[in-house]
Amino acid sequence: MITLNDKTYTCPVDVTLGFIGGKWKLLILFHLHYFTKKSYAEIRDNLPGISEKMLSQQLKELEHDQLIEKNVITKKPYRVEYYLSTEGKSLAPLYEFASEWGIAYLKKHDIDYIQDQHLYK
Repeated sequence: MITLNDKTYTCPVDVTLGFIGGKWKLLILFHLHYFTKKSYAEIRDNLPGISEKMLSQQLKELEHDQLIEKNVITKKPYRVEYYLSTEGKSLAPLYEFASEWGIAYLKKHDIDYIQDQHLYK
């Protein structure tokens, strides 16, 4: 067993999933990897189905875990942009592998994401 930050993990994969697990975190990290910097609204618009509360919570957790950083642009109205930290950037091979695997799987099932990319934000 591995104990880190008052949590117990079974193996290194469990540690990694502790930081990026769940439906939204990896998607948020991938969008920040692909687009470099994004505002809260831009992230929300690219994740249909995520609630305001869930997005806010996930961003706070990712920031707490030092995978993303936040730059406050203006205080009133409150505007911020998020970007990957050095630690978040170190996960780039994971984002790229997951994306490439997904693209290959879609192609295998006659869906050409690369060709139809303009349909996605």
